[in-house]
Amino acid sequence: MARTIIAIIALSAVAACGGDRGLRNLQSGGDGPDEFAVMPVAPLEMPDSLSTLPAPTPGGVNRTDPNPVGEAVAVLGGNPGAAVAGGVPARDSALVTYASRNGVDPAIRADLAAADERFRNRRARMGGLFSGRDRYFRAYANQALDAYAELARFREGGVAVPSAPPVE
Repeated sequence: MARTIIAIIALSAVAACGGDRGLRNLQSGGDGPDEFAVMPVAPLEMPDSLSTLPAPTPGGVNRTDPNPVGEAVAVLGGNPGAAVAGGVPARDSALVTYASRNGVDPAIRADLAAADERFRNRRARMGGLFSGRDRYFRAYANQALDAYAELARFREGGVAVPSAPPVE
């Protein structure tokens, strides 16, 4: 009996040294091409009059450059001109001003990424031995919002909320 327990513990220790990097393995594992690395561009067009062309601006936007955000907004029925690349639309400037009234930390994204990486590394070290391959949702389970509890809370507060599928 003791040998069996020692063998199981030894086998578990060896299995814990596997090659699973992090919580989620998103590598394809194949040698094929990466279809997401290809970015199609719009075809070149000859204008009716060369005098209507805008003056070239070094580092500026080209008419054939892909604009995935604007294209996604247009497909979903929105105004692609409202999606300003790298900027804030005029109608949202008051919101941004109010949100940044107490100052803005320019390194907030790097700080949050480092904190999340520490959290994921700590969770990857602590257990997960018998949890299967994908531990992503288990690691963040205590940080997840309970949608049905929030739905009930809003309904009790008198807020008109959309319907939701029944609880499984």
